[in-house]
Amino acid sequence: MADNARAKRLADLIREVVAQKLQRGIKDPRLGSHVTITDTRVTGDLREATVFYTVYGDDEERAAAAAGLESAKGVLRSEVGRAAGVKFTPTLTFVADALPDNARAIEDLLDRARASDAKVREASAGADFAGGADPYRKPETEEDAADAADAADGTAGKDGDASS
Repeated sequence: MADNARAKRLADLIREVVAQKLQRGIKDPRLGSHVTITDTRVTGDLREATVFYTVYGDDEERAAAAAGLESAKGVLRSEVGRAAGVKFTPTLTFVADALPDNARAIEDLLDRARASDAKVREASAGADFAGGADPYRKPETEEDAADAADAADGTAGKDGDASS
């Protein structure tokens, strides 16, 4: 079992080698400049590598890029083996990265929240508070203030009755 630092270094190397080979060495038109390698993860035994990629374009271009990556998998693995110099070259698995879709969904949710906040702000623009500007009750006269203080202390009120 390899340590995590070695797996991380190998993952970084695989990401760089695959990206450079896609940019310069693969002549497949399906793998144009719209394919971006976003991340690479290697298992702890260094036998399998998962390469995450994004394709900027429509669904047709994404499908074509996936097919192009599958067809170029052997060439890319050979290049990784040559650059890595490890005893066993990891098998490559290409997975479309969901990060752009997730980011787009979050942006849509934030836009809806902003629109909802704007509606609430617009509706409350001319509104007053339900209990007035100061919702706390205050005694209107000095006698009411004394009665409120007596009620809080538990002493007798005007009628001489003890409050409980």
